[in-house]
Amino acid sequence: MADNKAIDDKDKKLSTQPVETKADEDKKEVTAKAGKRSAKSLKEVEAKQAKEERKQTKDKEEAKAGKPVAKPTRSRLERRSKTYREKQTLIDTEKRYSVEEASRIVPKTNPVKFDATVELHIRLNVDPRQAEQNIRDSVLLPSGSGKNVRVAAFVDGDDIALAKDANADLVGEEMVIKELDAGSFSFDVLVSTPSQMPKLGKYARLLGPRGLMPNPKSGTVTTDVAKAIREAKAGKVEYRVDSGGNIHVPVGKVSFKSDDLLKNIEAILSSVQSNKPATVKGSYVISAHLSTSMGPSLKLAL
Repeated sequence: MADNKAIDDKDKKLSTQPVETKADEDKKEVTAKAGKRSAKSLKEVEAKQAKEERKQTKDKEEAKAGKPVAKPTRSRLERRSKTYREKQTLIDTEKRYSVEEASRIVPKTNPVKFDATVELHIRLNVDPRQAEQNIRDSVLLPSGSGKNVRVAAFVDGDDIALAKDANADLVGEEMVIKELDAGSFSFDVLVSTPSQMPKLGKYARLLGPRGLMPNPKSGTVTTDVAKAIREAKAGKVEYRVDSGGNIHVPVGKVSFKSDDLLKNIEAILSSVQSNKPATVKGSYVISAHLSTSMGPSLKLAL
């Protein structure tokens, strides 16, 4: 009697266990511990497919019900502010303006209330991956940049007094290192003498991405520290071609007179032309545009 009961209990237990099908066995075979074939990844794929099917079903139901189709995406100009669109009407997008004409019109296209920067954007036919075509230079703008430039002088000895006489905002090795250690950058330009450059090596990762690392090509590594400080404060700007072959450089403020803007623009264009590599074939300057910081741009005829 007891044996029969034990057999019945065993049969009952076996009947309650799930029976593995061939599909389950195949699933076990293709399932891996990690990667695209893991259980988690397969589950995510199934959920994604189910979501896509629900979306398609919903779209079909809405189409049958006659619901309105979503509006087409508006153009970039339509998405702009009302003020921007008003300023855009001052510009003929099909026309190429002379530098003189553009310098008169661009201040009127400023859509913001503050004294915005006027920017010159130039696209060059160069390959920056080639060393001789990696255009880089600095220009002292005849009319200034209109910006209050804060200059730090990483100097020692007699150069400290010279830097102070040139009205540097932060002077001395200790003062600059204290700022860098604190992660504070209360300056726009850093000037150094060649003998002090090795001490800035450990800060290269901080200064480099911010464009603050002194460089002989930009005139910020020099023995004549006073001259470099005065030029930086007078409106010396540096430009460099980016990975796409473009140059972006400020040429003044909206509050500048058109003649002052014209002088600065011509100085930049002259510098860019003088740096034309001998290896460039065909047109050197592909296009140029003038604009305010947040305003529409004018095509230039060069």
